[in-house]
Amino acid sequence: MNRSSRTLLATIVFTCFLLVSACSTSSTSTTGPTQSVAPQQDDMRNVRYCEMLLVSLATGQPVATVYNTYPLNLCPADKWAALDPKAIAAQYGATVAMLNGPRHWMINHVEKVGEPSLEKADFGGIEMYKQATVPIGSLIDQAKPYSVYPVSRSVIFTWLAGAEIFELTGPDGAVYIMQSFSQQKDPSLTLETLPTLRSKLALPVGWTFSSRTLNSDFQLVTVKNPAQVMQDDLGNSYSMIPTTPEN
Repeated sequence: MNRSSRTLLATIVFTCFLLVSACSTSSTSTTGPTQSVAPQQDDMRNVRYCEMLLVSLATGQPVATVYNTYPLNLCPADKWAALDPKAIAAQYGATVAMLNGPRHWMINHVEKVGEPSLEKADFGGIEMYKQATVPIGSLIDQAKPYSVYPVSRSVIFTWLAGAEIFELTGPDGAVYIMQSFSQQKDPSLTLETLPTLRSKLALPVGWTFSSRTLNSDFQLVTVKNPAQVMQDDLGNSYSMIPTTPEN
């Protein structure tokens, strides 16, 4: 591999490390709390999940194929810790494999619009559904904390009344609601400790963190338009709340 190829690969790895879900950040940390409720159709809040990103350079344009454990399993910690990214990349003919998790959902429900993918893969005994294929090249300049990038996902996220939600507000007044939290950079982070998250974040100038309890159900619809997604510096994922909701 020549120097330019190594530089490109390093950039791709860095990009995948910072992307959020649709893709999320990438890490192999499995220490710390791993408890969560079992996946069930009626409520997915605090459900633990992991992702595998298989990055390919075969077409010249870096592309990541994203697999997700939800709702097949809770990403067993022992099996997750045993995964070998190099071996997985070789097995699936990828340039690099990125382990993305563990993470926990903050939404209560998700509704996918359109035909869901039923394609599955097995990574070291952990089954995952294929969820998306994401071009990476257009995201490289934006793949850093507190940078917003579009994700086409055709889903409706729902947070139920009574749920505590956590939001970031940018200098321009745009509000971003947390859709998942990560234990990758801070394994001690749990749903119960999220109210103290502000003290751990290195917020850029003009950004604020807040929380509130919903008085009614809240839906974030990103079907006609791409979601505007970002991460904080601990890898927690947020989606922008549109000022004009989709019909």
